[in-house]
Amino acid sequence: MNVGDICIRDVVTVRELDELTAAARLMREKHVGYLVVVGPKVGESGFVPIGVLTDRDIVVGVVAQATDPRALRVGDLMTRQPVVIDESASLNKALQEMRRIGVRRIPVVGRGGLLVGVLSLDDVVGAMSEELLDVAASMRNEVRIEKALRT
Repeated sequence: MNVGDICIRDVVTVRELDELTAAARLMREKHVGYLVVVGPKVGESGFVPIGVLTDRDIVVGVVAQATDPRALRVGDLMTRQPVVIDESASLNKALQEMRRIGVRRIPVVGRGGLLVGVLSLDDVVGAMSEELLDVAASMRNEVRIEKALRT
């Protein structure tokens, strides 16, 4: 299984110069806590990830500091140059990379570094649970077939 098979491809994105309050409203509307900040790729149709912004960034960087969020842009808080993973990478490689940098989500890129999705630990757990269900079903089926053959 590779990253491209299980990542979420409907990514919620913002631009670096967007108002921070607009980004926070977008998080609320879309029920997400993670936005990929994108920029255009010269000569390509599509966008490349240039940063990420989380709800935690807003809480720690704005609310906890008692800063006026209306005075800030996404670029003021975003994590720049995010680590990304190629859609053809193995799930194991993605998990190693996520563990190395201590994140729950990672942007997924395709040809030319263009954004194609986001992989979250929730996606990983969902995919692994489906595989475990297949393993359990195989075990049950083995017993059922053996009983039928020996009766």
